[in-house]
Amino acid sequence: MITKIELDKLADKYENEYFINSDPVKIPHMFKTKEDIEIAGFISSLIAYGSRKVFIKKLDQLFEIAQNEPLNFILNFEKGILGDFNYRFGKTEDFDNIFKVMKGLYSKDGGLEDLFKYAFDTVGTLKNPNFFKIITDYFYSRVQNGAGQGFYFMIPNPDNGGAMKRMNMFLRWMVRKPPVDFGIWKCIPQSELLIPLDVHVARVSREMGLLTRNSNDFKAVIELTENLKKYNPDDPVRYDFATFGYGVNNSTK
Repeated sequence: MITKIELDKLADKYENEYFINSDPVKIPHMFKTKEDIEIAGFISSLIAYGSRKVFIKKLDQLFEIAQNEPLNFILNFEKGILGDFNYRFGKTEDFDNIFKVMKGLYSKDGGLEDLFKYAFDTVGTLKNPNFFKIITDYFYSRVQNGAGQGFYFMIPNPDNGGAMKRMNMFLRWMVRKPPVDFGIWKCIPQSELLIPLDVHVARVSREMGLLTRNSNDFKAVIELTENLKKYNPDDPVRYDFATFGYGVNNSTK
């Protein structure tokens, strides 16, 4: 199993401002106000799948439509604004539905932080999928014209046992401190965050000896996060940068 010294060295090497330029976190870094950052971060997390180069290009296109004013875009969102914007599973109507729900969230219910704070205060931990269920139920219950496959892919149901990778990535951005992350949310301790698990992180973590579970599911997220807590109980998700760095280093050998 990899040592704490090796993990810390990798995390130190990659958790810096240079990392931002090639990561979807670069999108929320375009903005300055809390609301713009969190909205840009949430939207970015929705389509952070597939080719990184391709989805970042699509995000640039989407925020051009939003005239680089995320809060104003959401508060004044109307059907038709997006034109024919889509990305893989996410069709135009799927984005319409998500942005309409977000419009209600920001105009009536306090915004994303209030929603996530309510979920955390209710459940008390991210390790219980009911935390994520509160978030998804908020969106599912407010879809007015039915929802397509893309909607449910971008806002996944935790009852299916998936890793909830993109939502955990968004939470890392909001909760952890700079320079890469923002630290603008105080409602969830960073010690409670879960590792954003995808195929790459899972493969690297198995090579490191940090993950034994074969499936890349929510149980694997818990196992990996608990093992990382042994190295840093206050900030286990810091090692997200270490798994990235380990993969980069070993791919060039």
